Amino acid sequence: MSALPAGPAISGTPLPDDHPLTSGRTADSALIRSYRGERAERPAVWFMRQAGRSLPEYRAVRAGTAMLDACLTPDLVTEITLQPVRRHGVDAAIFFSDIVVPLKLAGIDVEIRPGVGPVVADPIRTAAQVAALPELTVDQLTPIVQAVRGTVAELGSTPLIGFAGAPFTLASYLVEGGPSREHLHTKAMMHAAPELWNELAGWVARTTATFLRGQVLAGTSAAQLFDSWAGALSLADYRTFVQPHSAHVLTAVADLGVPRIHFGVGTGELLAAMHEAGADVMGVDHRIPLDVAQQRLGGGVPVQGNIDPALLFAGRDALGAAATAVLAAGRTAPGHVVNLGHGVPPETDPDVLTWLVDLLHSSGPAGGGSAG
Repeated sequence: MSALPAGPAISGTPLPDDHPLTSGRTADSALIRSYRGERAERPAVWFMRQAGRSLPEYRAVRAGTAMLDACLTPDLVTEITLQPVRRHGVDAAIFFSDIVVPLKLAGIDVEIRPGVGPVVADPIRTAAQVAALPELTVDQLTPIVQAVRGTVAELGSTPLIGFAGAPFTLASYLVEGGPSREHLHTKAMMHAAPELWNELAGWVARTTATFLRGQVLAGTSAAQLFDSWAGALSLADYRTFVQPHSAHVLTAVADLGVPRIHFGVGTGELLAAMHEAGADVMGVDHRIPLDVAQQRLGGGVPVQGNIDPALLFAGRDALGAAATAVLAAGRTAPGHVVNLGHGVPPETDPDVLTWLVDLLHSSGPAGGGSAG
């Protein structure tokens, strides 16, 4: 495994006295207890992409505002983040943002095109381009810090989860210039120019670490690192070219003591390696059962997941049966937070999510038990 990315270390700073974990507002919540491997009175549940396109109130409040502009407007971020908590009664809010926001803040020319996704104006593929990348500073995080503080003030005892994209996914967007199925230019750089790749991924790791650490210090009670594209990698490539950079991000918030969740799409074969990067909790997508994931993790690891999002469209009988199966499989872990195996599809009927939350909350004490 290669060395951690070069660059200035992010100095350790204790959580402020008014932080929700320090003050006790969220420390005993079902979410945080489950993340820490404790048994809660009822299952904790939230959904990735719960604050977004499936909600009519989201579409109304964001009408006429570009995605990245919305992510950098503190009052709007707070309102969107709070919407699913009000509607569904979920046990956590996820900070409304996008994985390319830290790139935008650092000065990268990136936009989110409807129906396409993030598009980078000038793909980064040369040593000169990497050397010219600007470092993200704490001062540039002002709209993020304001949004987190405003949201936390409204949430009370409901935890806010910080959010950032993982280095491989962000670096792939930079190299490819946009979404990619095969990641051909990215993988070619890894193998043909590993030093250049590590310089680029190291810059992304530092940028992401600054972004995520800023959210935690401003008031998030947990932090999730999301790797959209890591499932395209072999285990060998992940360990060699990606794990050290994800570890850099997770290490950057380790001293703050908040639970760190690591999630990837299609990463069942990478779970152990992703956990070794420094996560406290492993998010598991819907492709493998949680008990199988626990076996691959070696036991003793809190998990998050993993109802197949497609079952939101399958009717309540099928969805209820799937939720029951996920709860049962989650009992093999010391702690389990119920989520989907990926994000909420934009076509989802919000009433189905509300029904699912009620069902899960009425299922009795949360699972958790022997992980052996």
